[in-house]
Amino acid sequence: MTASIATNQTILVVGGGISGMTAALEAAECGKQVILVEKAPVLGGRTARLYRYFPKMCHPTCGLEINLRRLKQNRNVRLMTMTEVTAVSGSRGDYTVTLKVAPRFVNENCTACGKCGEAVSAEVPNPWNYGLDKMKAAYLPHNMAYPQRYVIDPSIVGTPEGEKAKAACPVGAVDLEMKEEIVTLQVGAVIWATGWRPYDANKIQPYGYDRFPNVITSLEFERLADPQGPTGGKILRPGDGKEAKNIAFIQCAGSRDENHLRHCSRICCMASLKQTQYVREAYGDAGKSTIYYIDIRAIDRFEDFYQMVQKDATVSFVKSKVAKIVENQENGNPILHGVDTEGYHRYATEHDLVVLAVGMEPEITGVKLPDDIILDSSNFIEGSKDGGMFGAGSAASPLDVNRSVQSATAASLHAIQIVNKTARAEA
Repeated sequence: MTASIATNQTILVVGGGISGMTAALEAAECGKQVILVEKAPVLGGRTARLYRYFPKMCHPTCGLEINLRRLKQNRNVRLMTMTEVTAVSGSRGDYTVTLKVAPRFVNENCTACGKCGEAVSAEVPNPWNYGLDKMKAAYLPHNMAYPQRYVIDPSIVGTPEGEKAKAACPVGAVDLEMKEEIVTLQVGAVIWATGWRPYDANKIQPYGYDRFPNVITSLEFERLADPQGPTGGKILRPGDGKEAKNIAFIQCAGSRDENHLRHCSRICCMASLKQTQYVREAYGDAGKSTIYYIDIRAIDRFEDFYQMVQKDATVSFVKSKVAKIVENQENGNPILHGVDTEGYHRYATEHDLVVLAVGMEPEITGVKLPDDIILDSSNFIEGSKDGGMFGAGSAASPLDVNRSVQSATAASLHAIQIVNKTARAEA
């Protein structure tokens, strides 16, 4: 089905993470019509999958709840989830955008009662927890999900499991006949807030992420520490389910490296410093965190947080670029090999678990970007040649949450200027 919506005085925001939500809300609260599209079933992006923010160590609920409330109350924002941009044509002030809307197989009658999830037994990998566990094929992505509507995984559509979900729904919300839709719209400006993805740790062969189960990424560790995560907040090794009390954090895993990512991702140091506090909370003085680092980049006000962690007796720092990791075949412990550049001695240190602070890449894989989009050397979005499209948040540069919000606000102001000029020209 093809439909046409919006006008050239409408702003399109692509991506529903913290940056996209911010950009959409800033424009909408200035009276502009905004269409916010997100390829996932819910808003929040990677920020919603964090256990805590630094430096205050509060849960992402703190920030997301406010934005969700603002969205619910603002009629100027039209939300489209499970939606991707497939084409953009035209020029500043007059873009034609084509969207592909995937079927949710659950309509707006859904009350999130959970009966469909209870009825099915089929499971699929859970992307919310980065595949560390499985979930029902009829699911609500997480407790704070917005929209608060279940999703039916396509794998059970046309199977007895799908029919079980449909039969269990008391309000007739499960619609297995939903089809993919194509939507065409006119907009005056586009904000690309498509976010970031972690660098593929499989490419860092010396660290054995693809071979050793007790080598994980910082994002996976974030989910392990979360009480809503796959282990109920217990820091357990994926390899054998044992408690991990002696943990190594390797900085610049794939970043600042001519063979991988040349840029600094800016968030990795602070993320690891934050995660050492998860270990302390879990195990007290019995826990031990070791940070292997090139240098620590604690920017601006984060220096205070860094100094606090330095004073923690359970945290130690080794100035070294880890050369390789091997596995102790008897107990599954990773063994780190390298040279301490401060003492200039070789080490072969064994840990229960290794956490790779993987770098940040722009999430543009599979995104149909217009031909006139300008990318920097690391493929972050700088804008468009005609000045009508803008990058925001970590789609534009490696940024933490705070700076992503600032970037999104700036992009929103630029977009407002574009549609205002369009309106004046047509008056």
